[in-house]
Amino acid sequence: MNAAMIGDNCIDVYVRINGEEVNRRYPTGNCVDTGVNLQKLGIPTAIISTTGSDENGAWMLDTLTAEGLDVSHLKIGDGQTAITYMDMNGNDRVHGEYIEGVLENIVFDDEDVAFAAGHDLVHTALWGMAEKVLPAIKAAGCKAISFDYADRLDHPLVESTLPFVDYGFYSYHKERDAFIEDFLKDKVDRGMKIAVATFGDKGSLAYDGTAFTSFGIFPAPTVVNTVGAGDSFIAGFLYGILQGWPVEACLRKGAEVAAQVVQVFEPWVNA
Repeated sequence: MNAAMIGDNCIDVYVRINGEEVNRRYPTGNCVDTGVNLQKLGIPTAIISTTGSDENGAWMLDTLTAEGLDVSHLKIGDGQTAITYMDMNGNDRVHGEYIEGVLENIVFDDEDVAFAAGHDLVHTALWGMAEKVLPAIKAAGCKAISFDYADRLDHPLVESTLPFVDYGFYSYHKERDAFIEDFLKDKVDRGMKIAVATFGDKGSLAYDGTAFTSFGIFPAPTVVNTVGAGDSFIAGFLYGILQGWPVEACLRKGAEVAAQVVQVFEPWVNA
């Protein structure tokens, strides 16, 4: 079993934490975080993206290489690596300036498509800018595609990518209710294999075309940073999918990995 992440990468830079000026940073991005967590779970994982030709780009490349990811399709663009500046108040993030850098001109070519399709699973996300190549990846014989839609349940990509996505993930700021049940059921009725909603500290819910399955959370004695919780949940869930586990076991694994990640500052556990 193996997986490919196709999409974005960036550097998160914390300017202030609880009012105190800092300069704390780490390589991240949905595809990076999900990919590193999958790799740590034992799934050989590749990343298909473009980073910058600056020091941050070199750091991104070195970090992912050290984590064991296949970086053969992590291109080096001529320019700055994407950066997100933010403050942190308690566990709440306050987003500041975003510099898109080389991602402004990111292109996934035919070789990227063929490489992605050769994996058992391909994952991307709302800001991954890979939506245009999903039809080609699917047509090339990709076994499964997953997509993280974050909390943008009404985003146009929810509809336009639906024919190509097997596993969809949605962050919902309320608890389980009739709306989210109908929402998940609609996505599976129209083509997905499994649609999953996460409710933060209220657990998760999945629909697989037959039944709804819910799961709670694993206790996290100390919550340091919730950044990466969603990506790590997805990594745990997809690990279960690749192992052929039932839905409840996939939700459980997602919750387990997320609980580990929120107890460290970085979006994956360095263990």
